[in-house]
Amino acid sequence: MANIVSRIWEMKDLRNRVLFTLAMLGVYRLGIFVPVPGVDTDQLGKFFAEQSGTLFGLYDMFSGGALSQFSVFVLGIMPYITASIIMQLMARMVPALERIQKEGQQGQNRITQYTRYLTIIIAVVQSYLMAVSLEQMRVQSGAVVLHPGFSFQLMTVLTVTAGSCFIMWLGEQMTERGVGNGASIIITAGIIASFPSDVMQVFTLVGLGELNLLQAVLLFVFLFAVVMAIVFVERGQRRVPLQYAKRVLGRRVYEGQTTYLPLKVNTAGVIPPIFASSLLMLPSTVGAFADIPILDWLSGQFYPGSWLYNVVFAGLVIFFAFFYTAITFSPVDVAENLKKQAAFIPRVRPGSETIDYLDWLLARLTTGGAVYLAVVCVMPSILANSIQNLNIFFNFGGTGVLILVGVSLDTVAQIEAKLAERRYDANVGPGGKSARGRRRRLGSQAGLF
Repeated sequence: MANIVSRIWEMKDLRNRVLFTLAMLGVYRLGIFVPVPGVDTDQLGKFFAEQSGTLFGLYDMFSGGALSQFSVFVLGIMPYITASIIMQLMARMVPALERIQKEGQQGQNRITQYTRYLTIIIAVVQSYLMAVSLEQMRVQSGAVVLHPGFSFQLMTVLTVTAGSCFIMWLGEQMTERGVGNGASIIITAGIIASFPSDVMQVFTLVGLGELNLLQAVLLFVFLFAVVMAIVFVERGQRRVPLQYAKRVLGRRVYEGQTTYLPLKVNTAGVIPPIFASSLLMLPSTVGAFADIPILDWLSGQFYPGSWLYNVVFAGLVIFFAFFYTAITFSPVDVAENLKKQAAFIPRVRPGSETIDYLDWLLARLTTGGAVYLAVVCVMPSILANSIQNLNIFFNFGGTGVLILVGVSLDTVAQIEAKLAERRYDANVGPGGKSARGRRRRLGSQAGLF
């Protein structure tokens, strides 16, 4: 680890990217502690203290504690993720958006701009509903909103929407100029921020006698087992063998080579549980705040740990695993690229047979990966229901740990790719030793050295 850190520090470009990512995370964490004007945070904290292990606790975990403090970052990155889901679905169903998406980088920029506009609309709607609901919220010691009315609603909509747009901008900057996916790293930072308090809660319960030592040990053993299982599956690959035909370029003849096409078991990564959580939290949060009978009933049914929530959540995770895999991996495009490069899969004919084979293989891998995601996300909440006082399972196990481990592995993989790129440049690149050696030999033959 010390060797890797030293190598990162020596590489200026990578060092700047890591420092920029940490700086943006610092800005995000500072914004968590900036409350929305007009809200009594003490009264609000008492309300959310009673909601641990429910939908509010799950949302508070994703927002890094912003919900319990009702900060300007209370919506977090979720409006942007929800907008991304909607735009990706519409790009598959609306022919005009599909044509725009296929226009290359320019089309992707237009889709990104539409996603930003939709993010603002979603943030405005959610912030207004939150403002109205806070005005109606009461605790035993008083009201949550100090001065309810139109001015409070307008102030809440403006500040919360601006905060959501700022987080969206932070995520885009981290993706472009930092290391890893910005939106995923922001969610991961919120999850990490809740871990110290969760660990202290375990020791507090043990000290009060509400949780025996054996249960606490089993909790950490279970957490370790979940992490190991996630790492094992996320690193799993199906290596499809590829054979390159003999090629003649000019006067040179290139012999056929054998390599492989790596297909991950979990091609979709951590996107399915994030998408599923955001979709489930949107209607349930509105139902929990608003005083509407049907929404109140839905809010009572869709709380983390209920059988209906687990079934729908597992179904959404499986659906988004197939959906996101279909978007990110196209067997048709892969088959065409292999044909252009004079490569083929042994015992499989190029063209339609290659497409069918890759489609069949990807369906098998995605099925296993989708079931794995559903089990990891749902099983901890099922176990938590069977053990009293273990509501912290919602943070320790399942979605939180999956996102934390998955994003960490992706970020480390990007850093390792940068380090490998530097080693390649140092050995065979323009400024490498091998390149300098070739120049010396060529120069000595020409009488220059």
